[in-house]
Amino acid sequence: MRSAVLRATAAVAVATAAILSGAALGAQQPAAADRFAGTWQGTLNTGVSTLRLGLAITRTPAGAVTGELTSIDQGNGKIPAVVSTSGDTLVFDVAQLQVHYVGVLAGDSLRGTFRQGPGTLPLAFGRVAALAAGKAPARPQNPKPPFPYRTENVTVQSVPGVTLAGTLTLPAGAGPFPAVVLVTGSGPQDRDEMLLGHRPFLVIADYLARHGIASLRYDDRGTAMSTGNFRQGTSADFADDAQAALHFLGARPEIAKKQVGIIGHSEGGLIAPMVAARDRDVAFIVMLAGPGLPGDSILVLQQRAIMMANGMPASQAAQAAASNGLLFAAIRGAKDSADADARARAAFRRLTDSLPADQRAAAQKAFDVGVPQLLSPWMRSFLEYDPRPTLRRVTVPVLALNGALDMQVPATADLAEIDAALKAAGNRDYRVMALPGLNHLFQTATTGSPGEYEKIEETIAPSVLELITTWITQHTTSR
Repeated sequence: MRSAVLRATAAVAVATAAILSGAALGAQQPAAADRFAGTWQGTLNTGVSTLRLGLAITRTPAGAVTGELTSIDQGNGKIPAVVSTSGDTLVFDVAQLQVHYVGVLAGDSLRGTFRQGPGTLPLAFGRVAALAAGKAPARPQNPKPPFPYRTENVTVQSVPGVTLAGTLTLPAGAGPFPAVVLVTGSGPQDRDEMLLGHRPFLVIADYLARHGIASLRYDDRGTAMSTGNFRQGTSADFADDAQAALHFLGARPEIAKKQVGIIGHSEGGLIAPMVAARDRDVAFIVMLAGPGLPGDSILVLQQRAIMMANGMPASQAAQAAASNGLLFAAIRGAKDSADADARARAAFRRLTDSLPADQRAAAQKAFDVGVPQLLSPWMRSFLEYDPRPTLRRVTVPVLALNGALDMQVPATADLAEIDAALKAAGNRDYRVMALPGLNHLFQTATTGSPGEYEKIEETIAPSVLELITTWITQHTTSR
């Protein structure tokens, strides 16, 4: 009986973990999704305490359905949620927090299940005119006026159909200044990379400007004020956007020529080397938790670490992660989405054939809900992409940092591959560092679990801001 239970847990993890651990993806939905539009509030009962949650669902003029989850009783923190609908069923995912919800619409209520890590709890939402009042999260690093620098709202033309809306931050004085493009992590992110009340890119831009370094940060394509289709984008497409932002900066008279670099966080740390390997205008790159391993390997490591942090026994987490690895391997190399779907379903059947019939049915339902995002253009591309050949072509200065407690891009394996690849490139000016006590967001943390992100008041450790700024200054003032 025990082995059957373990296999059942692994099967459900196979069906859902690709969503929980991968990117947050915007979705285009049929008009019926408008029935879900509005503001919803529910109460999650953990058995020990209750937690009020809010969900705002909107449709953009382009037809995309977007969502925002609010944790009312945890500082009123907000985070983008990926929303999809099918008939009367709504699914939302918050990849950064490993949250997955499936609910069925009945009048003005949504009734379903809330999953975070291995635990599943019932959760019902009711439609409301406005969310209950909650205390704003303490985010002491969010900059407050007056500011000793200038900001300008700008637009950047990327590929046809994609116009990026962003903020150019310029230090006081005439310049010209060294500058950076800030590239966000996975999922539809705004220019501040806002997460649970934290605005890491705003904090970084503020600190850089106070130390003589300009920056450009922008809303991801199809997000906030930028145009384009985020859902159909891959890392390669987002690299085109970053490259367009780089050229925009280089053309500004306030910016020092040949002193424009890229700071990328998480997936942005994957994109920065892609641009640097092909564009001689990149002066340097800073990789903040940027992947050095293929996407499928990163996800398996990530899922295992987070499942264990959420209380799953090590052997069970290893089994679930290994099962996911088999599913990822089946999808790699698919010639199109139909082929990938067939491969995924065949692999899923092999993984669940030994389960009792009732457990197979439950696992199949979870798989059917999760498979569209598993087969999305971004996920298929991410699973197959190996960053090491690209890193072996990067010869500009590189600063690669990971938090030693990072569970989303585990530092030890990741940095070892980055170091080896840059060494193979013959790069003579790079620095690779694991920073003790820091998580994926470079906050000072206890365990590194994504569940801590909201509870930590610090947005980014001051030592990291100083390290980045000092390194950029050393690599630009002498040029």
